Amino acid sequence: MMKYDVTIIGGGIAGYSAGLRCLQAGLKTALISQGQSALHFSSGSIDVLGKLPSGEAVESPLLAMEALRQQAPNHPYSKIGADTISQGLMWFQKTLQQRGMPLTHQADNSNHYRITPMGTLKTTWLSQPYVYQHKTNADFKRIVLLAIDGYRDFQPHMLQDNLRALPAFSTIPSEIINITIPGFEALRHNPNELRSIDIARLLKQPHAWRSFCDQLIRHATVQDLVILPAIMGNGDGLTLLNKLKLETNLQLHEVPTMPPSLMGIRIEDTLSRAFLTMGGTHLKGDKVISGEFDGNRLTAIHTQNLNDMPIQADHFVMATGSYFSQGLQASHHGISEPVFQLETESCHDRALWRNHAFFSENSHPFMTFGVLTNTSLNPTHQGNIITNLYCCGSMLAGYDPVFEGSGGGVAIASAYHATSQIMAQTQSRPAIQEVLA
Repeated sequence: MMKYDVTIIGGGIAGYSAGLRCLQAGLKTALISQGQSALHFSSGSIDVLGKLPSGEAVESPLLAMEALRQQAPNHPYSKIGADTISQGLMWFQKTLQQRGMPLTHQADNSNHYRITPMGTLKTTWLSQPYVYQHKTNADFKRIVLLAIDGYRDFQPHMLQDNLRALPAFSTIPSEIINITIPGFEALRHNPNELRSIDIARLLKQPHAWRSFCDQLIRHATVQDLVILPAIMGNGDGLTLLNKLKLETNLQLHEVPTMPPSLMGIRIEDTLSRAFLTMGGTHLKGDKVISGEFDGNRLTAIHTQNLNDMPIQADHFVMATGSYFSQGLQASHHGISEPVFQLETESCHDRALWRNHAFFSENSHPFMTFGVLTNTSLNPTHQGNIITNLYCCGSMLAGYDPVFEGSGGGVAIASAYHATSQIMAQTQSRPAIQEVLA
């Protein structure tokens, strides 16, 4: 029998956030993750709220929560509340800063735009150090885009064409420069084999690194914005970017590429290292398959690898994600939560699951389906509200993280809200000394 104070199910932003906060509070914590999280496919920025459900653009997410509550009273943000959302985001930012992963936002807490790999502008709130935060006026004279010989996962010509179509950049000249990295050909067995992680390893070789820097200095100036694919990672991406900035003095803008996204992996690696360093138990590569319930409490869970050894905990946090990570499953009759069969919200008429146009101006209804919870984020199982189980992140019903641009924010805020309640229930224990954000 394995016994913990808190067991977290799921290893994305919500799961790790819940785990780290419980460890900061001195709680014995385990985290169970099946495999790679959606962070391997993410931009590495944290979106909080880019649109209201009505489609109205949001300038300042923290100031828009009351308008959101009026439009969507069952939205996770509406249940959590503006103060807790703000506290959670500040906690997350501070926690990653302390672990060497700085994320920044605008001084007035407003959204900014990041340039995407497609050459469009995407609203976000927290970004990594080498992401240009666009607001109104560009602070550079020219845009330089890197085309790396032999690398197929970044298309600078498409990015350039789309940027030129944007009013904010239509008058700013741009140029594509070809970069050749020594040693690249020796690694390539076919034209489509190499990925960003291969280049990241190559750039650790002194000769390749020196050549890369020299070519940048030869073609770009301090008045340029240099747009480069995210090709620095493998555990020390920011260290290499800091070194590149120091040696070239150029203004850099990283864009994520085809998965795996090194920018998303950086955040996951930071969270994972922090969790293990603080003493958390990570059951990686395992899957929860069932649970034992006693009335309104979840008493134990069973996993695929430890099926004959139940895991007990005083509290459980579930952050298994949405359809992509199989936290939700869809069938002809509706959607379900496959682990515990928690009560969900969906629509039986599949014709009403989506809008007629795929690229619609409104949210697709199926994106708002998910697990129903009360304001404490406790779900319902067979008619009972499970008071020691909390659901977080994209498995929750009532919001569309893609349409609203709210995925990262909801993950962090819901994990913070859930763990605040766990900590409130255990704060009388003398061994617990919470590290406050």
